[in-house]
Amino acid sequence: MNYLLVFIGGGIGSVMRFGVGKAFSKYFTQFPLSTLISNLAACLIFALAIYYGAREMKNEWITPFLIIGLCGGFSTFSTFSFENFQLLQAGNYTLLLLNILISIIPGILCFYLVSDKL
Repeated sequence: MNYLLVFIGGGIGSVMRFGVGKAFSKYFTQFPLSTLISNLAACLIFALAIYYGAREMKNEWITPFLIIGLCGGFSTFSTFSFENFQLLQAGNYTLLLLNILISIIPGILCFYLVSDKL
């Protein structure tokens, strides 16, 4: 059942991401506003699901459907942000900085290396 919930949530999240991209990409060409909106909205949904849904309602469908599925399909940035927030809360500042640097710089480097070879 959890696989089905992740599948449905992921599909909905992906369609949401596509819709946000279509809605904002025409008007904002210099700044990736659609990505920013998707990332922040996914973080908000993730946070609400974690702090209110999972804790208050104790529904077992919230994690596979909303957090993994919908937020994963909408933006993996929400998980990245949450994990970094956990490191911050735990006082693991070195791991926090390391995770941010290792995640972002090599990601940009991948695009640089590929674009250089095209």
